[in-house]
Amino acid sequence: MNKNKNFYITTPIYYPSAAPHIGHLYTTVACDAIARFKRKQGYNVMFLTGTDEHGQKIEQKAKEAGVTPKQYVDEIAEKFQKLWKYVNVDYDRFIRTTDEYHEKSVQNIYRTLLEKGYLYKSEYKGKYCTPCESFWTESQLDENGRCPECHREVKESTEEAYFFKLSAFSEKLEKLLTETDYVQPEWRAKELVNNFIKPGLEDVCVSRTSFTWGVKLPFDEKHIAYVWIDALSNYITALGYENGKFDDMKDFWPADVHMVAKDIMRFHALIWPAMLMALDLPLPKKLSVHGYINFNGVKMSKSIGNVVDPFVLGERYGVDAIRYHILREMPFGSDSDYSNEIMINRINSDLANDFGNLVSRTVAMVDRYFGGTLPETRENGDFDGDLKEMAVKLAPAVEKLVDETKLSLALTEIMTMVSRANKYIDETTPWILAKDPDKIPRLACVLYNLLETIRICASLLDPFMPQLMPKALEQIGASAADTEFEKLSVFGVLPANVTVKKGDILFPRIDVEKEIEYLNSVIAPNKSESKTDNGSVNDDDLDGAGVITIDKFAEVKLRTGKVIACEKVAKSNKLLKLQINDGRGIRQIVSGIAKWYKPEDLVGKKIVFVANLAPAKLCGEVSQGMVLSCDIKSNADGKQQVILLEVNPDVPDGTAVR
Repeated sequence: MNKNKNFYITTPIYYPSAAPHIGHLYTTVACDAIARFKRKQGYNVMFLTGTDEHGQKIEQKAKEAGVTPKQYVDEIAEKFQKLWKYVNVDYDRFIRTTDEYHEKSVQNIYRTLLEKGYLYKSEYKGKYCTPCESFWTESQLDENGRCPECHREVKESTEEAYFFKLSAFSEKLEKLLTETDYVQPEWRAKELVNNFIKPGLEDVCVSRTSFTWGVKLPFDEKHIAYVWIDALSNYITALGYENGKFDDMKDFWPADVHMVAKDIMRFHALIWPAMLMALDLPLPKKLSVHGYINFNGVKMSKSIGNVVDPFVLGERYGVDAIRYHILREMPFGSDSDYSNEIMINRINSDLANDFGNLVSRTVAMVDRYFGGTLPETRENGDFDGDLKEMAVKLAPAVEKLVDETKLSLALTEIMTMVSRANKYIDETTPWILAKDPDKIPRLACVLYNLLETIRICASLLDPFMPQLMPKALEQIGASAADTEFEKLSVFGVLPANVTVKKGDILFPRIDVEKEIEYLNSVIAPNKSESKTDNGSVNDDDLDGAGVITIDKFAEVKLRTGKVIACEKVAKSNKLLKLQINDGRGIRQIVSGIAKWYKPEDLVGKKIVFVANLAPAKLCGEVSQGMVLSCDIKSNADGKQQVILLEVNPDVPDGTAVR
């Protein structure tokens, strides 16, 4: 056990501009699962979350609602706290940037930065996105001259402001991103270097005078703190930095894990480390960056009517099932796709058919054949060794993946063990053993092995599904002592004469068609949904009727991009999944080129892709574009060969092709 070890994990603090939806869940539920896992290992855990409550957008929305900014954020912050309680998020501390102690700390941080010479007063002229509370240079805007994150209009802004000398830390930040594993996955770090540091890191505007809802600077009260400096500071102010509210810096800083979505990684990977360097504080150990939960390929957004109410889902399918689904579907570093059908099928396959069925079948057989209590006399046999060997290796494998914040893979490992246990039932045929009195000791051994496997799997699933796993463990007769982490790598922990207790079905099977019909009736339709086929063009289509006008061709946006990562699509022999740096971020494109390219052959290639193709799903993976290739025939054997269209490596990512 690690009784004397501390572990600090944080979510970003949420901007309370709208009611929370399932798109908000991933980061907080993921951090909660990691925090629970570390507590299970014996760590002294600090899990921080909260709300970011200052800024121009809040001031505007409060005015529209006819209330004060504080009244507005009080109501929204309460909704977030209600949601976290509902989905069993067990945080240790909840911070609000309107908390008096936090505001005091932010003022002291600004004072220190000024005294150290990292702040200077000047005039800001540039593009500002109010919804994102972000400043952008002209080159960083999207192809329509809008915010590259939310794609809304930006406004020309000119005002007196203080600037933070971010450029002074350019070399140190590049080393941080290229020579350490601070940002994970690694290709996200490369993206930041290519998009922000290589073009020249600019000083950042860190105060505003055009509105008043924020923390006043102690040395110039007509200025208020830039909302991102205010927000990022929460990770240390919540521990007591520069305030008398808490005294936890010595125990928990530096943070073990900051987890954020990809849209705010630049703040956490550039501005935040630079701030800490300026304050002479150690840097966090890891910044784990995840993607979005997309609805049919489009990021969830209330403005386009595709948000999903987690309270509705939880009431119908149980909170644990929802937690499991969003954690299981999110691949490390990339986006995940949400649809009603994907969710229900995942619950049915993994939880109802596999895990739930394993528990109910095993408990029922112990009850039917032995009256609920196993005899101590048993006999080993075929298939036992393989099951036991796999079971004792599970906890170390899951521990490693949790430490790497690869939660989807951790759950996959556990469910692979569950599938092996179900196969073990088919291999050993307990219902046949029960018919032969001489085979009763063997039957007892089989059922004990199944109970032990469930003990290990349910204990490891408990941080992910904390509501129902204790019930599963109760049904198989496991005590709290039996689920201690160090005992999860040992087979044979349950008492030899263990007694089971039949209970309710953990995960009832869902009627797919009925539930999809219901959910579609309560969730607004996705306005951006498209039936566009993301397939290849047949040469025959180019004759006659295939002719298009120059105006039609102009609608197709072609851009250059670099392949950062590539892997095979699990459900297909033909498809590869490419992560492409498109000059504005990372997009995923699925392409049917596995016959001609190995994944490792594509990494580093500079290719051309269709940038404005509607998202489509191929074998369960969302594709956000199409790579261009040439079809040729080999002179030797006449077989078709596909070769990707490549461009000069010196061409910047995101360059328009025309």
